Amino acid sequence: MTLIRILIFVAALALVASIFWAMGADGRSLGAVLGEMFSKPWTVVTLIDLYLGFILCAVVIALFERSWAARLFWAAPVFLLGNFWAAAWFVFRLPEIARRFANA
Repeated sequence: MTLIRILIFVAALALVASIFWAMGADGRSLGAVLGEMFSKPWTVVTLIDLYLGFILCAVVIALFERSWAARLFWAAPVFLLGNFWAAAWFVFRLPEIARRFANA
């Protein structure tokens, strides 16, 4: 279990590092990049797929967490922070997820 949590954490850090790398890689503004992205059909499909995954992750988080405060704290930022935030939730909650599956 600890190894899985470490691997998820390392993957999340790699994602953050790649975001910072991409921000400075070619000197273009975010607006220019988004404009180019939305002009390509497969990029739009990929973004729809990505946000469908965010929705599914937020639903799982909301169903798992017991309080409304925890649901909002963990599920809402997924739409802005993406898979980094989802990975943080998994690192934090993986032992409890495993316990619930074992008891089911």
